[in-house]
Amino acid sequence: MAAELLEKPVQPNWQGLVDCILRKGTPERVYYIELFLDPEVQDAICRRYHLLDDLDPDHREFYLQKQVRLMRFLGDDYVRATLEGMDWPLNRVVTEDTASIPRSGGRSYIDEHRGPITSWEEFERYPWPDPCRASTFALEWYEENLPDDMCVIASGGFAHFAEHLTWLMGYETLCYALYDQRDLVQAIAERLNEIYSVMLDRLLEFDRVKIVWGSDDMGFRSGTLISPNDLREFVLPGHRLMTQKSHAAGRPYLLHSCGNLQAIMDDLIENVQIDAKHSFEDTIESVIDFKQRYGHRIAALGGIDVDFLCRADEAQIRQRVRQTLEACLPGGGYVLGTGNSVANYIPLHNYLVMLDEGRRFTP
Repeated sequence: MAAELLEKPVQPNWQGLVDCILRKGTPERVYYIELFLDPEVQDAICRRYHLLDDLDPDHREFYLQKQVRLMRFLGDDYVRATLEGMDWPLNRVVTEDTASIPRSGGRSYIDEHRGPITSWEEFERYPWPDPCRASTFALEWYEENLPDDMCVIASGGFAHFAEHLTWLMGYETLCYALYDQRDLVQAIAERLNEIYSVMLDRLLEFDRVKIVWGSDDMGFRSGTLISPNDLREFVLPGHRLMTQKSHAAGRPYLLHSCGNLQAIMDDLIENVQIDAKHSFEDTIESVIDFKQRYGHRIAALGGIDVDFLCRADEAQIRQRVRQTLEACLPGGGYVLGTGNSVANYIPLHNYLVMLDEGRRFTP
């Protein structure tokens, strides 16, 4: 069966993807989007379908050529790109990766107890990345070489306002600091706004960038990681700035954020003015329920639950995809994808089945 998957061709059409996100009517076909595919998944697909056999892996542009080949093969209308060299030293812990396609260096996690900035002294010593000095090599290459029917989504290492507060301080330290060091929290938030503002200005200089996608986990299963009021004070202004800049340049602004954001959804829609929400898990709210509640205001992206994809069989996946598309695609404002990302512990066959059923669906 694997050899038959994805046989139905998809012609990329970045404008159609943008129109679908902006809810400009039921699209002529299903569109696809993912925050990212783990590198192990990318390599497995390329090997299985011999996508790179004629490319030189030692060539400087190999990775960029690989992205174009892979994304077109998967039926996507875009590649993701960002500034390069934006290094943020963080405290991490590493454990063995037990996924079906394991990561050779193990799986790393942010240390939730203590980050590199817990005092004003550490704030001043921290080697903040300089977006003015970051490289635009990938963006320049795509500007000249990306096929005309594809676009660039500005995404990756970008707009982590809430995440970088927790990563730089440590979640535990941040919770204490919100009580007794709010001035330090404010200083970090302001520095993040400055860095990401310059970063976005540089991204928007490239005409092939047609969509901006911020990534910023703000919640867990039953609520937000910090109080809604603290998010409104320290985090949402950053995303509002990103949205304003994106809209002024004629690009939609998408938001990936894990967790239960019910307490701030109206803020995100009315104040921040995001154009689409990504990251859904069934234990919080299904994408179908979200589309029914908010689909007249913003788009919903992805939503085929990752845990479901890990456990379901092919028939169940195909049924789930059809049900989701039947409920969410009319009128536009829905793009098919996983609930979070294509992690290396999702069975590869199951991910390909999800895409294949999307290709078979007729709006």
